[in-house]
Amino acid sequence: MALWRAYQRALAVHPWKVQVLTAGSLMGLGDIISQQLVERRGLQEHQTGRTLTMVSLGCGFVGPVVGGWYKVLDQLIPGTTKVDALKKMLLDQGGFAPCFLGCFLPLIGTLNGLSAQDNWAKLRRDYPDALITNYYLWPAVQLANFYLVPLHYRLAVVQCVAVIWNSYLSWKAHQR
Repeated sequence: MALWRAYQRALAVHPWKVQVLTAGSLMGLGDIISQQLVERRGLQEHQTGRTLTMVSLGCGFVGPVVGGWYKVLDQLIPGTTKVDALKKMLLDQGGFAPCFLGCFLPLIGTLNGLSAQDNWAKLRRDYPDALITNYYLWPAVQLANFYLVPLHYRLAVVQCVAVIWNSYLSWKAHQR
């Protein structure tokens, strides 16, 4: 409970920094879970550079983009009714999610050193599956998030759920 209160205080004083660092930390945790529990690499074979890339991607891309998107979404559709939450979820999942994945997957490919041609082939192969998998998880999460959670906590809520999603994305992005 003390950790939660400290998080709330830090979020109140430095909302943007805390949201970005939260996103980066949880992206890193997702990669650790992917490497250790999904891929079963073991500590000796753990790719620390890959984890640091995911942390950097979380701090430099995911946190700012998703955090900024939530602010824009709240300006486009102000309100907290069930109908407002449904509208936000539909716009988020119908517009933002496909674009976000379309940027995320090639960005991580580039960071992993893929050539433009290999990156394009990987995107064509992985994007449909990633988007369909997205739709199994995120519409329900986002509907609850937009209806129940205040704006300044939304990124943290999403990133907590996203530990599982980040594990999937890390695994998907690092398949050869």
